[in-house]
Amino acid sequence: MPEQSEIYTHHAQEYERLIFREDYQGNLLPAVQARCTLDGSMVVDIGTGTGRFVRMLQPGTNYILGLDISIPMLEVAKAHLVEHVGENWGLGAADNRDLPIASGVVDLAISGWSFGHATVWFEDRWREEINRFLEEMIRIVKPGGYAMIFETMGTGTDAPGPPTETLKAYYDFLEEELGFNTTTIETDYQFNSIEEAEEVVRFFFGDELGDKVIENNWVTLPEWTGFWWLKKPG
Repeated sequence: MPEQSEIYTHHAQEYERLIFREDYQGNLLPAVQARCTLDGSMVVDIGTGTGRFVRMLQPGTNYILGLDISIPMLEVAKAHLVEHVGENWGLGAADNRDLPIASGVVDLAISGWSFGHATVWFEDRWREEINRFLEEMIRIVKPGGYAMIFETMGTGTDAPGPPTETLKAYYDFLEEELGFNTTTIETDYQFNSIEEAEEVVRFFFGDELGDKVIENNWVTLPEWTGFWWLKKPG
């Protein structure tokens, strides 16, 4: 099982293979659409990875820009976007702490499974780093626009909940100190076979969950996703 940082530098293709199987129920897009209008909107996807949200949201937007610090991730994103979607999108390299976007110009700033990595990468100062991410995110949003965040609430569990105490503290920070609204969404993985499920799960999540996949014959692997959203005053 590679470290998170190694995935973004050396395993972008494998990462795409994983996330391609997530949310087979199609619950993510309706969750976004229920809270803000995409028609004619300008959207920025922060920490886009291999472009999941760019592909998902592009058909309903005026323009969507995906930003990520990992060039290998962006290369995989570009390959898929060029092949499958229209022209109202762009990609760029950027640090979450310093977005190359003017203030107050974005209708929706969205980030999925990105900010939470700071709780591992910056264990001793994660709150400071995530606060910088959030300040940048909210800065680029128009008054009346939205900031949205998606993070894990558990993989292979019967019920949703923060997988670590540090993630719980981060989620509490979003809700209690910054005023984000929240809900939980089922975004299960569905694999083509038990062999694929075991291979992918062992690679990304380790042997304990890989064994659980075999024990439960999980071609469909339970996944819970936390969704936080905030409307910028104005």
